[in-house]
Amino acid sequence: MGQLAAGATPGDLVAARTQMAVSLGWHIVLACLGVGMPAITLIAEWRGHRTGDANYRLLARRWGRAMGVLFAVGAVSGTILSFEMGLLWPGMIGVYGQVIGLPFTLEGIAFFIEAIFLGLYLYAWDRLSPVKHLLSGVPIVVAGVLSAFFVVTANAWMQAPVGFRAVNGRIVEVHPWRAMFNPSFPSQTVHMILAAFMVAGFGIASVYAVAMLRGRRDRYHRLGLLLPFTVAAVVALPQVVVGDWAARFVADHQPIKLAAMEGVFDSARGVPLHIAGVAIDGRLRYALGIPDGLSLLAHADPDAEIIGLNTVPPADRPPVNIVHWGFQVMVGLGLAMLLLALWLGASWWRRRDMPRTRWFLLATSVSGLAAVGALEAGWAVTEVRRR
Repeated sequence: MGQLAAGATPGDLVAARTQMAVSLGWHIVLACLGVGMPAITLIAEWRGHRTGDANYRLLARRWGRAMGVLFAVGAVSGTILSFEMGLLWPGMIGVYGQVIGLPFTLEGIAFFIEAIFLGLYLYAWDRLSPVKHLLSGVPIVVAGVLSAFFVVTANAWMQAPVGFRAVNGRIVEVHPWRAMFNPSFPSQTVHMILAAFMVAGFGIASVYAVAMLRGRRDRYHRLGLLLPFTVAAVVALPQVVVGDWAARFVADHQPIKLAAMEGVFDSARGVPLHIAGVAIDGRLRYALGIPDGLSLLAHADPDAEIIGLNTVPPADRPPVNIVHWGFQVMVGLGLAMLLLALWLGASWWRRRDMPRTRWFLLATSVSGLAAVGALEAGWAVTEVRRR
């Protein structure tokens, strides 16, 4: 295996990265639905028992069936990824598997717990009392969140590798718990879990928004929109705060990645925050700059120094346009979803009703795609050249 890895060409590396990116890009959407959808389904079931509204119970039952199908598909795509980790990256797994193997093991346990209770939840719908059936779904929610947490801690370790020492090319003094709870894990895991609830919430709501645009304005479709939308809206505001927290970590620990995110080529103080722009010939052109904005956001000081891309060789720089525009898309779509959530909040506060305009339904109908787009763009920023 070592000889095969040593004989890999740059083209092989590009092919491996591309295959992994496609697999991850598909699986992460299913994983987000697996994290957020169980909680939304249980809320609907609980509301049905509490209010006696049959529409809530019907929504919960239908979402439960969809959840089972999505879980099965996600299990297959996740299995593909586990094979790719060993087949495409044997060198990394062979050397560092002992360091980051713990979170993958714990994720496997969480996965089986989720699978067992999901089967029980679906099979026992009419065989358990309402309270017992509702309680049987709680482990699905907990295991789904923990599964995402464990996997993301492994990815966070790649952003801030700790928990080992390298001596003469050998890994010694391995501390798996320290590796799992690395400096990057707090902000990255919280950011990812909140994103999962936004993808699930806006994704489900968008289906019912399309139906309402087609004239289905009954209570069933109205609740099908409002309940998951509310869950997504509740996490949208803290997600902005957590995103700022994650960006500050990048500023402190990955200054070259921050420079790529903002298209900063020369180190300077009082660096503006760039909106849009394209990197051409070592400069960010056509960007709108907010004076001192980047220095202020990154270090809480409008005169703080920002390290530029020119401080490292070109080979060590992330591809600026990919990272910069990935960051722009993530932030732009995230703010758009926050405004949509505030729109609903303002309408509910004034009239105890959702906005009656067709524009709200149109915006909600594309919010699911927007959430997925922000998710994919954010992972592109995270994964493309981790320096």
